[in-house]
Amino acid sequence: MKKYFSRLGIATVLSSVLLAFAATAADTASDTSKDVEVEQMATGRKAIKGQNWTQAITVFKMVVAENPKNADAYNLLGYSHRALGKFDDAFAAYDKALAIDPKHKGALEYSGMGYLKTNQKAKAEAQLARLKAVCTGCAETTSLAKAVAEYKTGAVISTY
Repeated sequence: MKKYFSRLGIATVLSSVLLAFAATAADTASDTSKDVEVEQMATGRKAIKGQNWTQAITVFKMVVAENPKNADAYNLLGYSHRALGKFDDAFAAYDKALAIDPKHKGALEYSGMGYLKTNQKAKAEAQLARLKAVCTGCAETTSLAKAVAEYKTGAVISTY
Protein backbone atom coordinates (compact mmCIF):
# COMPACT_ATOMS: atom_id res chain seq x y z
CA MET A 1 0.00 0.00 0.00
CA LYS A 2 2.85 2.35 0.85
CA LYS A 3 4.36 1.70 -2.58
CA TYR A 4 1.07 2.65 -4.22
CA PHE A 5 0.94 6.05 -2.49
CA SER A 6 4.59 6.64 -3.28
CA ARG A 7 3.93 6.02 -6.98
CA LEU A 8 0.82 8.16 -6.82
CA GLY A 9 2.85 11.00 -5.29
CA ILE A 10 5.51 10.72 -8.00
CA ALA A 11 2.83 10.68 -10.69
CA THR A 12 1.21 13.78 -9.19
CA VAL A 13 4.53 15.64 -9.08
CA LEU A 14 5.35 14.64 -12.66
CA SER A 15 1.91 15.75 -13.81
CA SER A 16 2.36 19.11 -12.12
CA VAL A 17 5.77 19.59 -13.72
CA LEU A 18 4.42 18.69 -17.14
CA LEU A 19 1.48 21.08 -16.75
CA ALA A 20 3.79 23.88 -15.67
CA PHE A 21 6.04 23.20 -18.66
CA ALA A 22 3.05 23.19 -21.01
CA ALA A 23 1.86 26.52 -19.61
CA THR A 24 5.34 27.99 -20.05
CA ALA A 25 5.49 26.67 -23.59
CA ALA A 26 2.11 28.24 -24.32
CA ASP A 27 3.33 31.59 -22.99
CA THR A 28 6.49 31.30 -25.08
CA ALA A 29 4.45 30.64 -28.22
CA SER A 30 2.32 33.69 -27.48
CA ASP A 31 5.41 35.81 -26.91
CA THR A 32 6.90 34.50 -30.14
CA SER A 33 3.79 35.39 -32.14
CA LYS A 34 3.81 38.87 -30.59
CA ASP A 35 7.49 39.25 -31.54
CA VAL A 36 6.65 38.19 -35.10
CA GLU A 37 3.85 40.76 -35.23
CA VAL A 38 6.21 43.50 -34.03
CA GLU A 39 8.75 42.48 -36.70
CA GLN A 40 6.06 42.40 -39.39
CA MET A 41 4.83 45.86 -38.40
CA ALA A 42 8.41 47.16 -38.63
CA THR A 43 8.80 45.52 -42.05
CA GLY A 44 5.55 47.08 -43.23
CA ARG A 45 6.55 50.52 -41.98
CA LYS A 46 9.89 50.17 -43.74
CA ALA A 47 8.05 49.28 -46.97
CA ILE A 48 5.91 52.41 -46.56
CA LYS A 49 8.99 54.54 -45.98
CA GLY A 50 10.43 53.15 -49.22
CA GLN A 51 7.07 53.64 -50.96
CA ASN A 52 6.90 49.92 -51.67
CA TRP A 53 3.12 49.89 -51.36
CA THR A 54 2.55 46.37 -52.65
CA GLN A 55 4.96 44.90 -50.09
CA ALA A 56 3.39 46.99 -47.34
CA ILE A 57 -0.08 45.73 -48.27
CA THR A 58 1.13 42.12 -48.25
CA VAL A 59 2.76 42.52 -44.84
CA PHE A 60 -0.16 44.32 -43.19
CA LYS A 61 -2.61 41.76 -44.57
CA MET A 62 -0.53 39.07 -42.84
CA VAL A 63 -0.58 41.04 -39.60
CA VAL A 64 -4.37 41.45 -39.57
CA ALA A 65 -4.87 37.82 -40.57
CA GLU A 66 -2.95 36.83 -37.43
CA ASN A 67 -4.38 39.60 -35.23
CA PRO A 68 -7.70 40.97 -36.52
CA LYS A 69 -7.80 43.45 -33.62
CA ASN A 70 -4.70 45.38 -34.69
CA ALA A 71 -6.08 48.84 -35.50
CA ASP A 72 -2.61 50.17 -36.39
CA ALA A 73 -2.12 47.47 -39.02
CA TYR A 74 -5.53 48.19 -40.56
CA ASN A 75 -4.71 51.90 -40.59
CA LEU A 76 -1.39 51.36 -42.36
CA LEU A 77 -3.02 48.88 -44.73
CA GLY A 78 -5.50 51.61 -45.64
CA TYR A 79 -2.68 54.14 -46.06
CA SER A 80 -0.89 51.79 -48.45
CA HIS A 81 -4.03 51.13 -50.49
CA ARG A 82 -4.72 54.86 -50.65
CA ALA A 83 -1.21 55.51 -51.96
CA LEU A 84 -1.96 53.16 -54.86
CA GLY A 85 -5.29 54.88 -55.53
CA LYS A 86 -7.29 51.88 -54.27
CA PHE A 87 -9.70 54.00 -52.31
CA ASP A 88 -12.42 51.38 -51.72
CA ASP A 89 -9.84 49.07 -50.15
CA ALA A 90 -8.37 51.98 -48.19
CA PHE A 91 -11.73 53.04 -46.76
CA ALA A 92 -12.57 49.42 -45.87
CA ALA A 93 -9.30 49.15 -43.92
CA TYR A 94 -9.82 52.52 -42.19
CA ASP A 95 -13.36 51.46 -41.25
CA LYS A 96 -11.98 48.30 -39.63
CA ALA A 97 -9.36 50.30 -37.72
CA LEU A 98 -12.04 52.70 -36.48
CA ALA A 99 -14.38 49.85 -35.54
CA ILE A 100 -11.61 48.52 -33.30
CA ASP A 101 -10.58 51.95 -32.00
CA PRO A 102 -13.07 54.75 -32.80
CA LYS A 103 -10.54 57.35 -31.58
CA HIS A 104 -7.64 56.12 -33.74
CA LYS A 105 -6.03 59.42 -34.72
CA GLY A 106 -4.14 58.00 -37.70
CA ALA A 107 -7.21 56.34 -39.21
CA LEU A 108 -9.28 59.49 -38.73
CA GLU A 109 -6.62 61.63 -40.37
CA TYR A 110 -5.82 59.27 -43.23
CA SER A 111 -9.45 58.50 -44.03
CA GLY A 112 -10.11 62.25 -44.07
CA MET A 113 -7.26 62.71 -46.53
CA GLY A 114 -8.71 59.91 -48.64
CA TYR A 115 -12.10 61.59 -48.66
CA LEU A 116 -10.50 64.79 -49.91
CA LYS A 117 -8.69 62.88 -52.64
CA THR A 118 -12.04 61.40 -53.75
CA ASN A 119 -13.80 64.79 -53.64
CA GLN A 120 -15.86 63.96 -50.56
CA LYS A 121 -15.18 67.14 -48.62
CA ALA A 122 -18.15 66.74 -46.26
CA LYS A 123 -16.89 63.32 -45.14
CA ALA A 124 -13.39 64.74 -44.65
CA GLU A 125 -14.83 67.51 -42.51
CA ALA A 126 -16.75 64.92 -40.48
CA GLN A 127 -13.51 63.02 -39.84
CA LEU A 128 -11.84 66.29 -38.86
CA ALA A 129 -14.64 66.99 -36.36
CA ARG A 130 -14.19 63.51 -34.86
CA LEU A 131 -10.44 64.07 -34.71
CA LYS A 132 -10.87 67.45 -32.99
CA ALA A 133 -13.01 65.71 -30.36
CA VAL A 134 -10.11 63.33 -29.71
CA CYS A 135 -7.30 65.91 -29.69
CA THR A 136 -7.39 69.52 -30.80
CA GLY A 137 -3.68 70.23 -30.93
CA CYS A 138 -2.21 66.95 -32.17
CA ALA A 139 -0.30 66.60 -35.42
CA GLU A 140 -3.05 64.52 -37.07
CA THR A 141 -5.67 67.20 -36.43
CA THR A 142 -3.35 69.96 -37.66
CA SER A 143 -2.49 68.01 -40.81
CA LEU A 144 -6.09 67.21 -41.74
CA ALA A 145 -7.29 70.73 -40.89
CA LYS A 146 -4.63 72.16 -43.20
CA ALA A 147 -5.58 69.76 -46.00
CA VAL A 148 -9.27 70.63 -45.62
CA ALA A 149 -8.45 74.35 -45.70
CA GLU A 150 -6.28 73.89 -48.79
CA TYR A 151 -8.98 71.83 -50.44
CA LYS A 152 -11.47 74.61 -49.84
CA THR A 153 -9.20 77.01 -51.70
CA GLY A 154 -8.79 74.57 -54.58
CA ALA A 155 -5.26 73.46 -53.74
CA VAL A 156 -4.12 70.04 -54.89
CA ILE A 157 -3.54 67.55 -52.08
CA SER A 158 -0.07 66.14 -52.46
CA THR A 159 -0.04 63.68 -49.57
CA TYR A 160 -0.80 60.01 -49.98
